[in-house]
Amino acid sequence: MEKVQIIVQTLYDKKAKDIVALDITDVTSLGNYFIICSCSSTTQLRACTDEVEEKMKENGYDLSHKEGYQGGTWILMDYNDVIVHIMLEETREFYSLEKLWSDAKTIELDLK
Repeated sequence: MEKVQIIVQTLYDKKAKDIVALDITDVTSLGNYFIICSCSSTTQLRACTDEVEEKMKENGYDLSHKEGYQGGTWILMDYNDVIVHIMLEETREFYSLEKLWSDAKTIELDLK
């Protein structure tokens, strides 16, 4: 859960919008948590991604896989048990991951 808190706080600090954390443990074997957020520009999208990667590295967590950085509308970051989806607002609306994973439990976020 520490990973989730670090990522969520970092995204919040970088002004990401509508941050949602889902507990997917009982829904899939892909991981334990999904974190989903929206950004208003590709610049913000990449800034959020870079900052999450830096903060996680500072805390001893290595990124397993990252994709979409060059495409610039949806970046996926895989920290094994935590999967982060950083999306442009339009992309998030189109794919509607929260609806797709509606069986997952939403985690209360403690943002400062």
